[in-house]
Amino acid sequence: MTVDLASLGWDASMAAAYPQRGDDHRPGRVLRADRGVCTVLAADGAVRASLGGGVLVAAARDAVNLPCAGDWVVLRDWPDRRVTVEAVLPRRTAVVRRTVDKDSSGQVLAANVDAAAVIEPLHPEPDVARIERLLALAWESGAQPLVVLTKCDLVADPEAVAAQLRQAAPGVEVLPVSAHRGTGLAALRRWVAAGRTLALLGPSGAGKSTLVNAVAGATVMTTQGVRGVDGKGRHTTTHRELILIPGGGAVLDTPGVRAVGLLDAAAGLDQAFADVAELVAACRFADCGHRGEPGCAVRDALDSGELAPRRWANWQKLQREVAYETRRRDVRLAAEERHRWRRIHKEQRGARWGTAGR
Repeated sequence: MTVDLASLGWDASMAAAYPQRGDDHRPGRVLRADRGVCTVLAADGAVRASLGGGVLVAAARDAVNLPCAGDWVVLRDWPDRRVTVEAVLPRRTAVVRRTVDKDSSGQVLAANVDAAAVIEPLHPEPDVARIERLLALAWESGAQPLVVLTKCDLVADPEAVAAQLRQAAPGVEVLPVSAHRGTGLAALRRWVAAGRTLALLGPSGAGKSTLVNAVAGATVMTTQGVRGVDGKGRHTTTHRELILIPGGGAVLDTPGVRAVGLLDAAAGLDQAFADVAELVAACRFADCGHRGEPGCAVRDALDSGELAPRRWANWQKLQREVAYETRRRDVRLAAEERHRWRRIHKEQRGARWGTAGR
């Protein structure tokens, strides 16, 4: 099997980042990562590779350094036929969410994607706050966000709903799609061209796996039916996986996310809420609290109906969340730095005593 890595996004800039090593090294792209073992697609096909020492050391410093689906990596072939991942090449983009642990660390959901699609079902009812949160995550990644509204065949007027949701997604394309009827698929396929990767972000039951099959034109992922009680789809994907699309390009499917914590996403939040950020910047006073101060553009927009109270409240909530997580991260990094210097001083004292003893 021969694979054209260029169809997956390998280009001159990635080649320039690739370290020149011996003939026993080669590049590849991670299709799937499972607890210390990765499935990697190289020019001669897919291989299973364990993590090399350098990768493990980098991951010990920060878990975001672990290989993830979509990463470009350096593979090494050993005489005993083992294959290891020796390095992760610099990521162009990365979708990173906050983990649930107490030290405010991150988890990479997708790497090196050109576009990040927020998948939201129109049936039984779209969650606007979730769309806004995931858009902030997508903007922060560096990829181009878009919103894909699935199951549009189950609502009476999908275009009317899409028009309303566009107000929560300034500067973002919003596509109503039906995988069963084929509605909107042509517009979506434009995002999955040769050399490009589209990531799918959304809750369980949103129809992501069905959408992947529709874009691929074949059954490349298993799907589940809907539950009878609430009409929601069942959880299908349990891991992050890069799926190759016939004709070039790839889709990176992610597990359904119940909650996505934002981590260091101030820039992404400003882009997801560009309309709100513009109003805040237009206030007369830089330290405006938006509680009735003179010249408050936010209060004027709320009073006139230009800004929905729901959207303003969600922006405030996400701003507080990002500020809190930023403080927690700074505390963690400061503690790690103190620990590093204590270790260095201890080693220096040990070296001095050792020299004196001789």
